[in-house]
Amino acid sequence: MATITDVCALAGVSKATVSRVINGSEQVKPKTREAVHAAMRQLGYQPNTLAQALATNTSHSIGLVLPHFESSYFGSVLHHAEQETQKAGKKLLVVNSKNSAAGEREAVETLAAQRCDAVLLYSRHLSQDELVSLQQQIQRPLLILNRRLTSSHLYSFCLDQQQVTSLAMDHLLSLGHRQIACIASPLQSETGKIRFHGYQKALQAKGIEINTNLVIESNNTLSGGYDAMNELLQTDETFTAVFASNDDMALGAIRALYDHGKKVPSDIAVIGIDNEPAAAYAIPSLSTVSLPIVTLSKDATLCALKLANKETVSVEHRVYQSELVIRESTGKQG
Repeated sequence: MATITDVCALAGVSKATVSRVINGSEQVKPKTREAVHAAMRQLGYQPNTLAQALATNTSHSIGLVLPHFESSYFGSVLHHAEQETQKAGKKLLVVNSKNSAAGEREAVETLAAQRCDAVLLYSRHLSQDELVSLQQQIQRPLLILNRRLTSSHLYSFCLDQQQVTSLAMDHLLSLGHRQIACIASPLQSETGKIRFHGYQKALQAKGIEINTNLVIESNNTLSGGYDAMNELLQTDETFTAVFASNDDMALGAIRALYDHGKKVPSDIAVIGIDNEPAAAYAIPSLSTVSLPIVTLSKDATLCALKLANKETVSVEHRVYQSELVIRESTGKQG
């Protein structure tokens, strides 16, 4: 197996020069750089990236932590983060936090141990104080997605979740619906809490009493939405519309309504959040709220890359607005 000493001998340069070429230093003449690369190719030499990272405290990589990899929503975050990272000539290392506070902490620590130059964390569970403490622990830029923060120690990129929910609820209310059921995301998550609060706030603004029998907490999945709708239909409560905290649960709910012989939207209107690709092709097509997740993901990754390159970037907390998408699943009551 070829060693760095073999590369030095073949290229006719010092070990320090070969190290500078491997680490991407600009302090090497183009002709010398090409000679080193040619020697590496000829010998089949592969640098020890872990040793490099330990020696230089950098791995020329960005870390990304996601709650899970199961939805097209997180697939989009991953896709656009990887695109921007690749264009910058760096690697993207991805870790699953398993949708828990302990998992978020462990994932960030794992990426810091891999010497990632900056870490993007899609956070649902850690408090702002815990995130600040974690950033101070890893001593690397930590950028938070999905949370509206105020700390001067962290960068954050988030959706205006109150506006997201208002768009969906105001649409249903404008159509005359007053008995609106809610299939909520897990209420231990920040997003779940904000969206449920938005549902309550919209009803209260219209003087509508909140009926807790019309609220089912579910798990953000198709099957969860299906089961939640079955549970709603087994009650004696009357409702003419359903606000689901995400598209998967809305689509699952529509299937359950179909199985019970209910028509959407003439019997019950349904609206979701996310604008998943399947929403436009469902029968009926799903009214929803389109989230600017592509723009958010790109902006956060570009910021992480600047910080990884030691550029000065002022701490900022960006908040993104969403758009209502009206399709077939909502209609005027009656």
